[in-house]
Amino acid sequence: MRISDSERFVDSDIIGRMEKLRYAIIGAGALGGLYGGLLARAGFEVHFLFHSDYDYVVEHGLRVETKLGDFHLTDVHAHASASTMPPCDVTIVGLKTTLNHLLDELLVPPTRDGGLVLCLQNGLGSEDACVAVVGPDRVLGGCCFLCSNKVGPGHIRHIDQGRIVFGEYGDRAIDVSSRVQRIADEMQSAGIDAHTTDDLPKTRWKKLMWNIPFNGLSVVLDASTKELVDDPDALALAESLVREVHAGAAACGVHVPEKAIATTIDVTKVMVPYDSSMRLDFLAARPMEIDAILGNPIRAAAEAGFAMPRVESIYRQLKFLDRGRHRSTIP
Repeated sequence: MRISDSERFVDSDIIGRMEKLRYAIIGAGALGGLYGGLLARAGFEVHFLFHSDYDYVVEHGLRVETKLGDFHLTDVHAHASASTMPPCDVTIVGLKTTLNHLLDELLVPPTRDGGLVLCLQNGLGSEDACVAVVGPDRVLGGCCFLCSNKVGPGHIRHIDQGRIVFGEYGDRAIDVSSRVQRIADEMQSAGIDAHTTDDLPKTRWKKLMWNIPFNGLSVVLDASTKELVDDPDALALAESLVREVHAGAAACGVHVPEKAIATTIDVTKVMVPYDSSMRLDFLAARPMEIDAILGNPIRAAAEAGFAMPRVESIYRQLKFLDRGRHRSTIP
């Protein structure tokens, strides 16, 4: 039944229709607020699920500061509960993976007529939680190479980067489908730097080559990206982690080009000084995406017979620091 519903949706609704697709945003923070906001500014119907920001956005709208041109949306399709969201063609999941236990409740309403889910979460295996709700044939996955923060209620500040790379869900290379291309075309028309991939595993591991060293070290060493690349010892440690993640990908049968190692470091050197999402979560005493970003790749590599001791060292330190925050709150 799930496959049949998905096929009907793809053939009649996404590929066959000329009108713009309707989008839902689950997780309207730094990522979802920016991309959803850009789509809404371009005239797409976008429904945003808010939590603490709902009342503020209803009254004041959504404000986005971006190098693409600042804007303020005063008429926002805002929802305090997923139950009020209409069926949408594409539901973009921008929630932190630490909240994936909520997806059973959050995904059903906007996808109830067979809509697709585009999972843009960090880490490895992030799409699996979405697959558990709607089935594998209705899930797309992708990575965002983005420097963006939520700086206040209904207020997003995008400071650098912004590329999305996404494709069909799967553990191997899959041709770019018409539905993926259709969504990418619409995103591009809204000013989003959207790209398709025929190899989602490679895309995820390439992102991990940045996320593991620079998210992990930003917490362990209490440093911004600029502080990490400006210090020779921190930079050497970061590069050793990038190389180990690259080797871990290869052990898992994912062959990322060798030049991606240098590119990962070089891009970070010219990046606007930025606090990683994991460091911001740590400083705000929020749960960190330790397992999605570090634990899952460690386990995947271990299953392939490859150990990542440097990555595991950072993983264990992050786990200790996370537990320490909880210990410090116990009277």
